[in-house]
Amino acid sequence: MNADPAPPSRDRFAPAKRSDVMRAVKGSGTGPERVVRRLVWELGARYRLYRRDLPGKPDLVFPGRGLALFVHGCFWHGHDCARGDRRPTANAGYWRDKIVGNQARDARTVQALAALGWRSEIVWECELRDLEALRLRLKAILFP
Repeated sequence: MNADPAPPSRDRFAPAKRSDVMRAVKGSGTGPERVVRRLVWELGARYRLYRRDLPGKPDLVFPGRGLALFVHGCFWHGHDCARGDRRPTANAGYWRDKIVGNQARDARTVQALAALGWRSEIVWECELRDLEALRLRLKAILFP
């Protein structure tokens, strides 16, 4: 007896192409990170990148200020904006679990940093749409 064939995929890419697309997704040095780094530099603040000795390897670390800054992609971290609220229909269970897992890991990271005496801030990818507002927010974070 043969099992029923799998339903056709709703993915617009062939499996090999999808694999290439997903492989190209970077975890560090992303476009949004580079924009935030440029804004922070223009504000006169200096930072370290990806301190491995801190939980979560924050994207930007300000040791003198006790501040860890994360730049999160809205989709990957389940932000409540339009882009973060978008859920793939193909392999929906996997993506739901993946994003929920990312959110849980983010919460644990923030708690672990707080236990070590660090402040944590998150800059969301969607905030880059209004660079002047983001500049003001970063200024308030960096120079309270």
